[in-house]
Amino acid sequence: MSGSNSSVPGPLELTVHSMPSAAQAAGGPRLRSGRLKMLLVLAVCAAPVIASYLTYFVIRPQGRSNYSTLIQPTRTLPADLPLATLDGEPVAPSSLKGQWLLVSVGPARCDADCDRRLFVQRQLREMMGKDRDRIDKVWLVTDTAPVDAALRTALQQPPATVLRVPRERLAQWLQPEPGRTLEESLYIVDPMGEWMMRTPPEADPAKLKRDLERLLRASAGWDRPGR
Repeated sequence: MSGSNSSVPGPLELTVHSMPSAAQAAGGPRLRSGRLKMLLVLAVCAAPVIASYLTYFVIRPQGRSNYSTLIQPTRTLPADLPLATLDGEPVAPSSLKGQWLLVSVGPARCDADCDRRLFVQRQLREMMGKDRDRIDKVWLVTDTAPVDAALRTALQQPPATVLRVPRERLAQWLQPEPGRTLEESLYIVDPMGEWMMRTPPEADPAKLKRDLERLLRASAGWDRPGR
């Protein structure tokens, strides 16, 4: 069958397609190894944070309860939150990271309830003793009205961070408990910029202190004073 013989290529007629070079062949394993090492480094860096939160949120001793409300999942400080000083200078949200934050919210014309929250905020930080330098007080002013000069002076003893932010933008990050307003609680934000706890309205400083002590103790392995 001569027709069939002509359709079958001989050994020398077979086409040899290009094959990867030795360098290309070795590149694949090296790339995979590099990615694996990078993931391992990230995992090692994140492990203390993950472990501390697992201890606090999941592995809780029996009978223990939190006075404040845990936010699960935590909510990240928006990178585009429009913060500004009282004089109108823009402030990058990332500048707030690196410390535990006790956040109070309210208009510039601070009423009696606002005064009480700012007092609790200050006292709570001082009650933390040697750990107080791991905590910053933040007052987020939700309008453009002037802040009383005497109050501005009082907030500097010890210094508090006072920033303006539009209320509607802030409400996309921090939220009150159902049936309450944004201004009624204090908000606790961790050093990575994660909002993770909300205090009850008219909170008891002694009970809040216990919550903060647990948080600071759980994060002692990875958090240090100062930014």
